Amino acid sequence: MRDIHAIDGKFPPPEARYEVVVIGAGPAGIAAALEAARGGAQVLLVDENPVSAGLMGTDAPLFYGQRMTGAVQAKERMVEQVFAASPGLEEAFELGVNVQLGVYAWGAFTGGYGLKSLPEPVVGLADEERSWMVGFDRLIVAAGARDLALSFPGWDQPGVMGANALHALLTRYDAFSGRRLVILGSGQLALETALLALEHGLEVAALVEVRDAVQGREALADKVRAAGVQILTGQVIQRAEGGLDGVERILVAPVADPKTRGQAIECDTVCLAIGLVPAVELLDVLGAPLVADAARGGFVPVLDGAMVQGMAGVCVVGDAAGLDLGHANAHAYQTDWMRALIAAGDPSVIVCQCEEVSREALLAVRQPAYLGPPSNKMADRDIATLAEDGPVNQDQVKRLTRACMGVCQARRCREQVALTLAVATDTPVAQIPLAGYRAPVRPLPLKVLAAWDEAEAMSQGWDVWFGIPTQWTPYADIGTDREARHAEILGGNMHL
Repeated sequence: MRDIHAIDGKFPPPEARYEVVVIGAGPAGIAAALEAARGGAQVLLVDENPVSAGLMGTDAPLFYGQRMTGAVQAKERMVEQVFAASPGLEEAFELGVNVQLGVYAWGAFTGGYGLKSLPEPVVGLADEERSWMVGFDRLIVAAGARDLALSFPGWDQPGVMGANALHALLTRYDAFSGRRLVILGSGQLALETALLALEHGLEVAALVEVRDAVQGREALADKVRAAGVQILTGQVIQRAEGGLDGVERILVAPVADPKTRGQAIECDTVCLAIGLVPAVELLDVLGAPLVADAARGGFVPVLDGAMVQGMAGVCVVGDAAGLDLGHANAHAYQTDWMRALIAAGDPSVIVCQCEEVSREALLAVRQPAYLGPPSNKMADRDIATLAEDGPVNQDQVKRLTRACMGVCQARRCREQVALTLAVATDTPVAQIPLAGYRAPVRPLPLKVLAAWDEAEAMSQGWDVWFGIPTQWTPYADIGTDREARHAEILGGNMHL
């Protein structure tokens, strides 16, 4: 006998379906869409750029650091700008690819445990007004990479941003508001970021590197130095100081003596170019197997060629499949930076801006101050006692401290929390489990995500939540003689 409360078979079919859906219109995504279209497939190519000004303000999907100009509020102009900055899109149009810009992929689902109610594999899409589902035979994820953010005193003010965000604002949006930068890092990413900034007429005051030698190719470093930019090795940022408009200067000190009086460097922007992180949000929601690989930049999908292992019809291309770091070890480099920042900084530095969680509170496993003082039982716990109970798990720490639970969806803090836990417990960062992602993977308004056109069949049998009358019994009345009275009064149809 069929359960009338079940929802299987009640979901409407997707609004549209394509043989191939490509998420991300960067070089890898465009190339994949073109190849599929040339092969005769019906192709949908989706890209979230131009990202809305509101979403940029939450540092999603990149760490923009409030350094975008007001031009990003002109949506139509930004669409033109993004199109002009991506030459391959014109060919895609000519080949009949359905190109949708300014559209977010907030989830993707291929069935499996807990998802058998879906009519077919679908990807959830949304713009600024509504959300909808699209079916597919093959899904190609080309989501790219996002910025790695690490905290120091003053990093939570306008003017501290990521290298990928700077690249996007300079080349894709033409909407960067800064003028004079300090770049953290000296690897390929940092050196290329410095040269890009110089090409766009910006000043680069310095590159700051915690290791004793430049980490990128010497030929690139020579170009940076030839432009008059100093590369400070064996140095760490102590803090960023600023005013109403954000960053005005930073202080740097030797890694060997991080508490000494720092050298001041005037700037209006601090660009974090220590590393990037493969964007695996959609893949994790899909249930793709992920593995920590320091040579590929962090947690990356397990692939057979471009196909996700064990997931027929799901492919990953570009930086989302893993970064090309050569022989570099991303985890070791990031850990060196984290150790230096911890030594130079203050325990009260905020590591999770959204939830206002300090490094001190994180390691004490304390809830945010706005939730009040901890219980006596929790006051006796910290990360050391937690580690005695078993391997440190970032999802567990997230639930206890709320670090990584904010509107940025942990884009600013996920990796640095893992690095902090690794340093504090002397655990290789690769052994800290990935804090899981959930749909929606973009912080979209409920009015956009709500299914206002819900099918009538979906409400059948839902007189109460999953047919449980006691869901409507006040908590205080449970277990008292008033509980039966509530059930009697609420008998029958209990729609509100």
